[in-house]
Amino acid sequence: MCGLTGVLKLRGLCAEAPSVAVERMANTLVHRGPDDGGFWADKEAGIALAHRRLSILDLSPAGHQPMASASGRYVIAFNGEIYNHLDLRASLERGSSEVAGLIKWQGHSDTETLLAGFDAWGIRETIKRCVGMFAFAVWDRKERILTLGRDRLGEKPLYYGWQ
Repeated sequence: MCGLTGVLKLRGLCAEAPSVAVERMANTLVHRGPDDGGFWADKEAGIALAHRRLSILDLSPAGHQPMASASGRYVIAFNGEIYNHLDLRASLERGSSEVAGLIKWQGHSDTETLLAGFDAWGIRETIKRCVGMFAFAVWDRKERILTLGRDRLGEKPLYYGWQ
């Protein structure tokens, strides 16, 4: 089931926000992900992401989230399942992208597959190729853009608000 949460503050985060507020928010989601939890923050950019994990595809620590892409450009908190992620992995491995030859999989999670796709094809194109049910928050560290997304039918919930 998993759960994700986060904060984006345009003028930077106060010293305690990543470790206190976001972790507290994630703790309210323990019922959605009792197997693992983590948080990531970039104080300068004013963003923090947290995740509660229900381990299904990759039971190892390699599936821990929030997860960074191999390039370090993207950081994601993801809930759901990409049914065709093995096909996407195969496409990435044989692709002509500069990323293809550099892929060294750390685990077997669909989250890692998504991130490799983001590095190779970009966020929008990767999501177009996905078949599944999902919701995610991904931070582009290079462009400093937060992208929230979910599957086409909205099967996985994704709520956001302005404060």
